[in-house]
Amino acid sequence: MVKLEIKGKKKEYPKGARLLDVAEKENRKAIAAVYGGVAVDLATKVNKPGEVEFIEFGCHEGNDIFWHSSAHIFAQAITSIFPKTKLAIGPPVEGGWYYDFELEHKINNEDLKQIESVMKKIVKENYPFVRKEVSRSEAMKLFKDNPFKKEMIGEFEGKLSIYKQGDFIDLCRGPHVPSTGYIKAAKLTKVAGAYWRGDAKNKMLQRIYGIAFQSRDDLKEHVRMLEEAEKRDHRKLGQQLDLFSMHDEGPGFPFFHPNGMIVLNELIDFWREEHAKLGYVEVRGPTILSKDLWLQSGHWDHYKKNMYFTEIDEQEYAVKPMNCPAHILIYKSDKRSYRELPMKMSELGYVHRHELSGTLHGLMRVRAFTQDDAHIFCKRDQIQDAVREVMDLVDHVYKVFGFEYHVELSTRPDDAMGDAKLWEIAEDSLEKALKANKMKYKINPGDGAFYGPKIDFHIKDCIGRTWQCATIQLDFTMPEKFNMEYIGEDNKPHRPVMLHRVIYGSLERFFGILIEHYAGAFPLWLAPTQVEVIPVADRNIKHAEKVLKELLKVGLRAKATMKGATVSYKIRQAQLRKVPYMLVIGDKEQKSKKLMVRKRDGKILKDVPMDKFILGLKKEIEAKK
Repeated sequence: MVKLEIKGKKKEYPKGARLLDVAEKENRKAIAAVYGGVAVDLATKVNKPGEVEFIEFGCHEGNDIFWHSSAHIFAQAITSIFPKTKLAIGPPVEGGWYYDFELEHKINNEDLKQIESVMKKIVKENYPFVRKEVSRSEAMKLFKDNPFKKEMIGEFEGKLSIYKQGDFIDLCRGPHVPSTGYIKAAKLTKVAGAYWRGDAKNKMLQRIYGIAFQSRDDLKEHVRMLEEAEKRDHRKLGQQLDLFSMHDEGPGFPFFHPNGMIVLNELIDFWREEHAKLGYVEVRGPTILSKDLWLQSGHWDHYKKNMYFTEIDEQEYAVKPMNCPAHILIYKSDKRSYRELPMKMSELGYVHRHELSGTLHGLMRVRAFTQDDAHIFCKRDQIQDAVREVMDLVDHVYKVFGFEYHVELSTRPDDAMGDAKLWEIAEDSLEKALKANKMKYKINPGDGAFYGPKIDFHIKDCIGRTWQCATIQLDFTMPEKFNMEYIGEDNKPHRPVMLHRVIYGSLERFFGILIEHYAGAFPLWLAPTQVEVIPVADRNIKHAEKVLKELLKVGLRAKATMKGATVSYKIRQAQLRKVPYMLVIGDKEQKSKKLMVRKRDGKILKDVPMDKFILGLKKEIEAKK
């Protein structure tokens, strides 16, 4: 018998029993497991004592395994239809998976239907996913006709493994679901192009995206959500509401129109107000800084591929991708005392990061954006309070916009910079702060920044999609690299700790998320036009102008459509522009000096006094409902 620890309880199972048998005995709907600290297939046999944690579909790791398994089913289907297909990579991604491949035939919609049909047959056959470790030479023989797999085999360090289902074999480290029958419902969603390994110097491959679920009903619900997301597409609404545009003259660089600037400025004003309450001081660093600074910070070695460069007086400079080095220089511009700490330095910094053209997507993935950045310089004994204050700020801000969220703690990555012991202290500090705030969280191993672990906040929009926005990163490394100091109570120099944090993340991306979250119908405090004044006839125009003037005088964003169309057309146009309130001015309203108020949702209020209407709007704006 083998002693296993499952959910904190010690249990005994026969030596050689499969984890699948253990999962069934424990009544768990598992698709894989973590055994001895390693994610493995359920076909793995228990042969030594250890902790077992079952992985189910629905969590991040479970979704990745499930979707990657469905990518293998797609690969089997397409190679059976088009035997000359050369497969490249097929990783899971947020919301599904994709597979890149080389094929002379251009895949079309009819092909997608045929591939889906074959995938259904593979699922019905319920082939087991069988893992086998192979030597480098064996792998090279198996994939001798596939240049992409051979390139990966040549670079791989450690044990190589292949997976087989039916007569199909693919190079993969796994784990996978037990069999193809676990993938009850799958759909191919999009055809695209992608350079091999994301490098424009390499071959252009075809890419097919897909999604899979454990039931047809779940797939139907997902398709419904995609249709809803299509209606909310911020790129279409951005054009319809005249918020922003994108142009070939600046790919990845958004152009914001007057309406868009109103929303952005409201977001900025709110951000500034909340930070002022907490004692942040706002600063601004330059856009271009010397190569030496980026070498010292580590960005030159760890982030160079995402940076833009220029030359001044025959010296190399970089356009900033982040604000932190400039904030460090501001800190170091004077001697600092423990009495000044924590020092909270904020900046709405305009940064540039290189993104491949194929990854650009409206405001969600751009090359230039405003980072609502802040850096907190503090003593070690102030870390927990500083982190908890930021978590409270994130919670407050997200509640204003109606977002729920979940939290992940991301730990030391492979390319981490700095002392491993300091990383342990940093990770422990963040975890203690999360527990002190009684915040539920999950561990995201190896996904920290190169200079420190981080807490990530993933917001959920009104149709259930999640977006990673706010982050808190704890950094012992940068203060070491820049020899930062403060004078302590003992009158001796000490090293401060540095917290990197954002709330919106990218202001532009957050704007895009809000457009889709609200479907363009912004709450009153954000709406570009808050009130539309609509006269019924030409004889009502003069009174409508007086109403408009009164609204503008008290600071409301109001417009009027005076001539040139019917009342129904004017109302329809205001509705298309998602205006929260419309005032229809006819003979009755002109005579009574009262208002007929038409709300965005179609509700109508009659005989509303002007002062009452204005007071109600002021309260709604102040409440940010």
